[in-house]
Amino acid sequence: MKAQDDVMTPSRRFGTVHVDHTFTVPLDHERPDGHQIRVYAREIRATEQTDRDLPWLLFLGGGPGSAAPRLSGGEGWLNRALQDYRVLVLDQRGTGRSTPVDRRLLDQIRDPGAQARYLSHFRADAIVRDAELIRRTLAGDRPWSVLGQSFGGLCTTTYLSIAPHGLAEAFITGGLPGVCATAEQVYHALYPKVIDKSAEHYDRFPHDVDQARTVVRYLRDHRVTLPSGRLLTVEAFQSLGNVLGGTDGSCRLHHLLEDPFAGGTEPSDAFLSQADRELADIAGGPLYYLLHEATYAQGPGATDWSAHRVRDEFPAFDAAAALDSDAPITFTGEMIYPWMFDTDPMLQPFRQAAHLIAERPHWPALYDVDRLRRNTVPVVAAIYHDDMYLDRDLSLSTAQVIQGLKPWITAEYQHDGLRVSNGTVLERLLALMNADDHERV
Repeated sequence: MKAQDDVMTPSRRFGTVHVDHTFTVPLDHERPDGHQIRVYAREIRATEQTDRDLPWLLFLGGGPGSAAPRLSGGEGWLNRALQDYRVLVLDQRGTGRSTPVDRRLLDQIRDPGAQARYLSHFRADAIVRDAELIRRTLAGDRPWSVLGQSFGGLCTTTYLSIAPHGLAEAFITGGLPGVCATAEQVYHALYPKVIDKSAEHYDRFPHDVDQARTVVRYLRDHRVTLPSGRLLTVEAFQSLGNVLGGTDGSCRLHHLLEDPFAGGTEPSDAFLSQADRELADIAGGPLYYLLHEATYAQGPGATDWSAHRVRDEFPAFDAAAALDSDAPITFTGEMIYPWMFDTDPMLQPFRQAAHLIAERPHWPALYDVDRLRRNTVPVVAAIYHDDMYLDRDLSLSTAQVIQGLKPWITAEYQHDGLRVSNGTVLERLLALMNADDHERV
């Protein structure tokens, strides 16, 4: 089966040619004749390469629930990729221009149970099956390469599990998951890293200890509404620590905390607007919050708000106790909590569906460990030593599972190394892909 491809007229920018593709695919790939959705992807080629029959490189970005980056043609990793490939950047289903999941969905599906069932079709396994329909439409029987960043790396590992025949090679950057880890095991591994990132931030900016305590003390005693309508609670303020896993995240948090009250007795409009933007930047829409824990779910057992339950095992996150002592306020990271569906107007309409997803007793497998042990697809992976979003040790355990995978473990970059390295990360992985075992970089 192939997907219908609606192709737009090419456009040109910064030495590249862009072609928009929109495909029709089944919502449920087990029911190919059932409800259909649209999936959007952008083809990018270097202007001087348009006459060459270059192989395809599918880019799967971060998330879940985030649209693909809108690339202009000047990005370092893209420039490097375009030397050898024509690149296809995918808006994964439910994001961007791919039948997005937003509040309009609730006008079409009013029953929370039906909403939860609909949303269950937006995980990595469905994304990979979309990719396979698209590959057969664009490339026929030829396998293509895939570059998976962050959540895109989880999708790539699923691709190796359920459709390895579609892959010529795979590159993973900051996205090699623990294929046998439960959501609880993931959060037990990640919470200590978030604590360490908070401590590193305060070591870099000692004045922020008092600034954060002052903000939390105010939020404890006052109801604060941000311009978007979401509440800035103590817990929401702590969740701003999600930025600490990026290269410039600590500086962004420091800039937010430089002068929250601007000499007054209540938070300034500038502080509230900036905090609102940072919270909004965490995700492009509700799908990120609805399916975040489900990205780790396989087989029997509900996720049951794992991050919320595991957090109680780490007293460092108790802001009230910190205020009662001299302890700093510890920020949280990429964790989703049930209170988010109470305090955010964008998420409130999905509250019942979110709880039903968290209570779902069984999920289909995302990874086939036996198949990964027999893998024949060339795979390289950048594993970031201090990654706050994917635990290094869980990634290394998977690197041992996937037959033939070549890891590059580096402390040079944070989780966003592909974006900020001006092509260096991809260059290193390409060299590693082409190196003999005794020549690994």
